[in-house]
Amino acid sequence: MLLRYFAMLLAISLLLPGCENEDEQAAVDTAAEKEAVGDVLVAYISSVENENMADYAKNIGHDPEMVNFGAFGEPIRGRDDLEIVMTNQNEMLDNIQIAENDPRIHISPSGDLAWATSLWQFHATAGADTMNLPVRCTWVLQRQDGQWKIVHFHKSLPAG
Repeated sequence: MLLRYFAMLLAISLLLPGCENEDEQAAVDTAAEKEAVGDVLVAYISSVENENMADYAKNIGHDPEMVNFGAFGEPIRGRDDLEIVMTNQNEMLDNIQIAENDPRIHISPSGDLAWATSLWQFHATAGADTMNLPVRCTWVLQRQDGQWKIVHFHKSLPAG
C-alpha cells in the first residue's frame, strides 16, 4: 500500500512541472506587438507608394497557398500571383499616395497571430486620369521566424 502511494506521488510530481496555467505562461507584451504590426502595415504602404517590390516582399508571408482580395478583380491566389498583380499595378499607376485612417490592431493571446482593420484614402494617377478611392482594409498577420508577415488581406470599396 505504501509503495502504491509513493508511486502515485511520484507520478503526480513528474506531471506538475508541465501543467502551467495562463498566469504562469510568459505574458505577451500586447502594446509592443501592436506597434510591431503597425510598423509592418506602414512599411507595406510605403512599399506600395514607392512601387518597391523588394520592400513589398519583405512584408508578405511566403505561403504559396495564400489567398488575398484586392479592391477589384478576382481573388489573388498564391505569392507569385500577388507579385504579378502588384507589378501590373506599378506599371499602370503613378504618384500613389495612401492616407491610412483608424487603424485597429488586435493580437492573439499567444502573440503569434494578429488582425487589423484600417481605412485608406488611395490616390493615384493612371495616365491623365486621377483616382481617389476610399478603401476598407482587413489584414491578418502571423509571426514567422520572429517577424510579423502579412498572410492575408482583403480590400474593398464601400457600396454606392
